[in-house]
Amino acid sequence: MSIGRLFKQGFFILLGAVLVAVGLEIFLIPNQVIDGGIVGISIILSHLTKINLGILLFVLNIPFFYLGYKQIGKTFALSTLFGVLVMSIGTNLLHPISPLTKDPLLASVFGGIILGIGVGMVIRYGGSLDGTEILAILFTKKLPFSVGQVVMFFNLFILGSAGFVFGWDRAMYSLMAYFIAFKMIDITIEGFNETKSVWIISEESKKLGACILNRLGRGVTYLNGEGAYSGEGKQVIFCVVTRIEEAKLKSIVEEIDPQAFLAIGNIHDVRGGRFKKKDIH
Repeated sequence: MSIGRLFKQGFFILLGAVLVAVGLEIFLIPNQVIDGGIVGISIILSHLTKINLGILLFVLNIPFFYLGYKQIGKTFALSTLFGVLVMSIGTNLLHPISPLTKDPLLASVFGGIILGIGVGMVIRYGGSLDGTEILAILFTKKLPFSVGQVVMFFNLFILGSAGFVFGWDRAMYSLMAYFIAFKMIDITIEGFNETKSVWIISEESKKLGACILNRLGRGVTYLNGEGAYSGEGKQVIFCVVTRIEEAKLKSIVEEIDPQAFLAIGNIHDVRGGRFKKKDIH
């Protein structure tokens, strides 16, 4: 890894972990709202035992540094160690600061948003702040459940436990904060500018390709295919467009070949090649 890339990765993991600490100590914890995973367990244990939250966050994640190294790799384990260390120190430094709001609804919404952005940023740049998913990977080897199902079970148990510790209204606020954070993690990792992969099978493939190139400014790739039923050779057009270009692409296909087969799917990351849009006027 180059020095520049290493610095960029370290900076965004640092920033993400700091945002998580802010979301916890400035919004959620003072209002007795928790998150899922190891963070949620740490908050409950800290409340019951009065042990410093930062210490619990670090200690409870120690086994997952090793599991992360075994399951995913050294870079992931070191990135996770760095992120958890920053998060633990951040919660200690921010603990004496007064919360921005005492309204549990506002705390759940804005705490969930900030927490989700922070966690998403750490995941996007190669780390993790919670060992639940790593543990779920191990469970799926022995149980007939997916990683997502195991994680959901863990978090329902943890968020349900908050009802016995903080009260059921706080458990419901915690569930809301967890859902908001979950959605913000997706947005942070995938981005707002969702792109679309497009597959077109048409007898007018060359004409369609030229129109997409000239009228949308997007490059196309021709692939050779074969119909399984007819055995005839087919030329497949593949291209990538943005969400706002999707309607114009459909109108081009409808205009050139209304009988064309058109499939459009969501993709969240495009790199390299000739994806850069060229001017059409």
